[in-house]
Amino acid sequence: MTRGRFIALEGGEGTGKSTQSRLLADALTQRGITVELTREPGGTPGAEAIRALLLHPPGEGWGAEAEALLFAAARADHVARRIRPALEAGRWIICDRFVDSSRAYQGVAGGLGERAIVALHEIGSGGLRPDLTLLIEVDERTTAARIAGRDGDGTDAIGGRQAEYHRDVAQAFRRIAEADPEGFAVIDGNGDPQDIHQRIWRAIAPLLER
Repeated sequence: MTRGRFIALEGGEGTGKSTQSRLLADALTQRGITVELTREPGGTPGAEAIRALLLHPPGEGWGAEAEALLFAAARADHVARRIRPALEAGRWIICDRFVDSSRAYQGVAGGLGERAIVALHEIGSGGLRPDLTLLIEVDERTTAARIAGRDGDGTDAIGGRQAEYHRDVAQAFRRIAEADPEGFAVIDGNGDPQDIHQRIWRAIAPLLER
């Protein structure tokens, strides 16, 4: 059986990853491809339980080290119980965030360093990488407006962090993508969702030809 394909969508808050993940999954399904749409943290019952702890932490919240370990634990369960079995069965995985989010958020903006995040990923998930990572980039003013419209006065523990933190995240994503041009496609996320979807569709075309 032919192995499925694994596509991750990355980017900061308010870049439209969730919308574009759904549009891509729908478009692939219309082509007769069996697709599983999932997200991180989450995607399995165990990982969803950890997601709730991460986004709405008890007490004073998590320190950087504990937060990184929780993300790695959620990802390990997600990879073992959902992603690898789906790929081995020939299904495509479309994932809203994967390990590069941890590299950008906890590794760079959180100050733990990317090496620590990569080491946790090797231990927990065998170093699994997507076949292609789509980095969606949107200008800062637009993302701020989207987040305000989406969350109103209520946001989660990570999305609600200071603008400087999210600026560091965006810069980290760009550096990660530039260091791996074969593994990444950088997508202009400004404009109409259907226009952005067409940019993504062009970026994944080589995977459809293999």
